[in-house]
Amino acid sequence: MDMPISPASFAVAEQIAPISLQIWDAKYRLKDAGGTPIDISIEESWRRVARALAEIEAEPSRWEPLFYTALADFRFLPAGRILSGAGSDRRVTLFNCFVMGDIEDDLGQIFSHLREAALTMQQGGGIGYDFSSLRPKGAPVRGVGADASGPLSFMDVWDSMCRTIMSAGARRGAMMATLRCDHPDIEDFITAKREPGRLRNFNLSVLVTDPFMAAVAADGNWDLTFGGRIYRTVRARALWDKLTRATYDYAEPGVIFIDRINCRNNLAYCETIHATNPCGEQPLPAYGACLLGSINLARLVHNPFEPDAHIDEQELVQLVGIAVRMMDNTIEASGFPLDAQRREAHAKRRIGLGMTGVADALMMTGLRYGSEEAAAQASAWARQIERAAYLASTKLASEKGAFPLFDRDLYLAGETIKGLDPDVRAEVTKNGIRNALLTSIAPTGTISLFADNVSSGIEPVFALAYTRKVLQADGTRREEEVSDYALRLFRERFGADAPLPDYFVTAQDLTPAEHVRMQAAVQRHVDSAISKTVNVPENISFEAFQDVYLDAYRSGCKGCTTYRPNAITGSVLEVRPTENSATQPSASTTPLSGHGELLARNEKLTGATYKLRWPGSEHAIYVTLNDIEQDGIRRPFEIFINSKNLEHYAWVVALTRMISAVFRRGGEVAFVAEELKQVFDPLGGHWTEGRYVPSLVAAIGDVIERHMAELGLLTRADALVSKTVSSPSAPLGKICPKCSQPGVIQEEGCLSCLNCGWSKCG
Repeated sequence: MDMPISPASFAVAEQIAPISLQIWDAKYRLKDAGGTPIDISIEESWRRVARALAEIEAEPSRWEPLFYTALADFRFLPAGRILSGAGSDRRVTLFNCFVMGDIEDDLGQIFSHLREAALTMQQGGGIGYDFSSLRPKGAPVRGVGADASGPLSFMDVWDSMCRTIMSAGARRGAMMATLRCDHPDIEDFITAKREPGRLRNFNLSVLVTDPFMAAVAADGNWDLTFGGRIYRTVRARALWDKLTRATYDYAEPGVIFIDRINCRNNLAYCETIHATNPCGEQPLPAYGACLLGSINLARLVHNPFEPDAHIDEQELVQLVGIAVRMMDNTIEASGFPLDAQRREAHAKRRIGLGMTGVADALMMTGLRYGSEEAAAQASAWARQIERAAYLASTKLASEKGAFPLFDRDLYLAGETIKGLDPDVRAEVTKNGIRNALLTSIAPTGTISLFADNVSSGIEPVFALAYTRKVLQADGTRREEEVSDYALRLFRERFGADAPLPDYFVTAQDLTPAEHVRMQAAVQRHVDSAISKTVNVPENISFEAFQDVYLDAYRSGCKGCTTYRPNAITGSVLEVRPTENSATQPSASTTPLSGHGELLARNEKLTGATYKLRWPGSEHAIYVTLNDIEQDGIRRPFEIFINSKNLEHYAWVVALTRMISAVFRRGGEVAFVAEELKQVFDPLGGHWTEGRYVPSLVAAIGDVIERHMAELGLLTRADALVSKTVSSPSAPLGKICPKCSQPGVIQEEGCLSCLNCGWSKCG
């Protein structure tokens, strides 16, 4: 069991939000096998990471203090794998994600790749795969007299494997699957997730080519081909409509502009990319790995909210230089699940240095996220980071050597390099460069929450403040406000009641065009790609929704991910604060008498039967609750659960007998429904009637609660109501499968919980 956090034991605890301490303790604090903390303070975690990365240097004692200073005060945020794993004796990789090897169209090789995927996820790495190399469904398989089952059938195998692998012992693996827009099975790929429960461990993205976008614009025909053979010809615009309609309806697939990615790749002379990591910010070649870290701009703003608020460029340059060196050392410090991944990482030494806290930094400098002025400023910061990173890497090359596959002439001919400042090109010419690619904007949901709840990546603030319920050791819950870093600074400076300026905006205040404007402005100065979600309103028209993707393509983005609340993936919950919401329990109960002895059953009882439908089960489930009357109050006495599906017969019988035994003892029984509703299926729950139900057991608990409410024994609450300062009806998020609170939002292509830091990118 985790040790309690003692805020008085370390200085930084007095300065940051309680939720940040809890994220640190749960995710990044080093503990022994029994759960006893080894890192006593956040400072010790920083010291551990700094020491581990400095050990790579010829003079560790020189670099450890500099690395520690970069980490201190959350100025540089290495990705979570580094924060939790560097300096530990765990057999995990410090790289976040991998694109796996190209899948040969051969059964033996396919299952060899499945094994590699399992080994990679076992050590904590998310994976990306392109399934375009597999022949379409129905194509002949020579030598065995059979027809191919197609790429989606093998994706099902990968999905099943992922469900059995607990990534790094703590979380499920994340996977990305891509398929080319000209593959004969592309239409099945687009609609695959309409089938309940299918491919839930995958993010899906379509590799969209420039010729396809031209065919869409011209309303021309589009050939679906494999192995030089045309299988079918469709209208390009009809295929585009099917793709965007699927995304409109249930948020997938995403779109990757693959030709643009390859054209602007620094390594186009020695690699071809056709897949990305699970969240899309790192397009990678076969066995490529992404090493991530972020500059926290929110911590670098001088004189926030004043007319002269600014980020000192020289300070930023120095911090970037240290960060690049730390990330380069991480390549040496990390283990790799596969030797092919190690060879690829060392041959090219690509890193993904990005930025986070952008929305907060914009507010602190008086700029409204999404405006032209904010886009220009974000672009300027990205350009400063890009320039500083390249110069730092050329300096490293002069000291330690360029990456092994560096070819000066071919590298300098790249599209990205040609756009850099002449002095940067001169340094590359003179010294070479240590890291083939340097910049990327990654999802930073959890590490941004850890860093005193700064805004995530280049996303807008989702909610300026909200209330979460925290479970105490005695089983009770207390409420605490979780507020954005910039909001707290503003309150400290101007008072809690000071009106917020109009530049304090949230994701719900923005138009889709403003989202795309910010992504495009930053992409100009990012080597790899950007993980960002364009949140759109539920009532957006389909035509306007399609324009978001066209806008992203025309603006120079390398991909586009949108999220529209919908009936399939679920709508966000509405925040409906009431005057007594801070003290009102989730269910008020009427006490009933009971002596702890089993009540005798009457020969005849009355009750009600409820019909349940659960995805994955062919047959309905019927829940019957019979009641008795005691002390003038009608109350449940027994429960029966019946279905034609006998797959779970044993546990169903056990569950009904145990619940009935509790009912027959009398006394307070409302807790039964509450306990059942807290049961989460590791394979994921489902949305029903606008609410997320985390498991079949929880659905049964919900039926019991509904029955008790109809008897007047309790009042059903729209549990866990929270408040925001931004607007009384702002959406807070879906129910988290870990902490059971509303707060799961879609940002940067991933799901993340505002309350506990749970995240999922697949």
